[in-house]
Amino acid sequence: MRIIRDKANGTLKLSQSEYAKKVLNRFNMNEAKPISTPLGSHFKTKQRTVTKDRRRKGPYEQGALCLSYWQLDVCYGVYKARHCTCSGSCASLKLQGYVDADFAGDIDSRKSTTGFVFTLGGTAISWTSNLQKIVTLSTTEAEYVAATEAGKEMIWLHGFLDELGKKQEMGIIHSDSQSAIFLAKNLTFHSKSKHIQTKYHFIRYLVEDKLVILEKICGSKNPADMLTKGVTIEKLKLCATSIGLLA
Repeated sequence: MRIIRDKANGTLKLSQSEYAKKVLNRFNMNEAKPISTPLGSHFKTKQRTVTKDRRRKGPYEQGALCLSYWQLDVCYGVYKARHCTCSGSCASLKLQGYVDADFAGDIDSRKSTTGFVFTLGGTAISWTSNLQKIVTLSTTEAEYVAATEAGKEMIWLHGFLDELGKKQEMGIIHSDSQSAIFLAKNLTFHSKSKHIQTKYHFIRYLVEDKLVILEKICGSKNPADMLTKGVTIEKLKLCATSIGLLA
C-alpha cells in the first residue's frame, strides 16, 4: 500500500495500484483489457449446488478473492464472480451442439459436407466443416451421417470436460432435419436406409442409451448452416452471433 501526502491541500491518499499490478502479474493478466465498470448491469450469474469436497479454489477464484480486499467499488462484481465459481461451475456453462449437412454439394464427387459446432456457455469451442467420406443417396442420409459425426464429438467433449471437473448433463445436439432425427430414434431398418453402413448408426446407440438428445432447430437459426454452404452476410452475422463470435 502506498501513502501519498499532499501538504499543499492537507490530504493523505492511500493507493493500492502496486498491489493490483501484483495480482494481475500473478495470474498472467498484465495485458488484460480494462473495462469501465466491475460488472455490467446486464450480467446475471447462477450457481450449481455441489458438495463441499468438490469445491476447489482455482486460479480464477483465487484472483477474485485477492481483489475482494482491494477496493470497495469492485466488491459487488467480485462477490458475484466468486459466488459463481465457488459453487463448482456456472450453470450457464452448458454444452450445446449444432449440426447440418448439405446434399451432394461437391460438384466433382457429389459428396455431401458435414458441419457442426459445439458451444460451452454460448461460445464456440469445437467445430468442423468436412466432406463426407461416402456418397449419400438423400438429404436425410447426409444429415444422418453428419449427426453421427457430431455425436462422436459430443461424447469426446463430455469426457474432456469431465476430466476438467466440469461434468455435463445429457448432451443436446440440434439438427434442422426432422427426418434424420426420426431415423436416429427409430431402430427399425427401412428399405431406404438399410444400405447405410453400420458405423453411421452409432447415433442410434447414443440416443437409445440417452447419452445424446437430438432436438429440432429451425434451419434459419442453425449456426452450423454456415459450415456447409455459402450464406448471405445477414445469415453469417446471425450464425456468428449465436455461437459467441460476435457480440
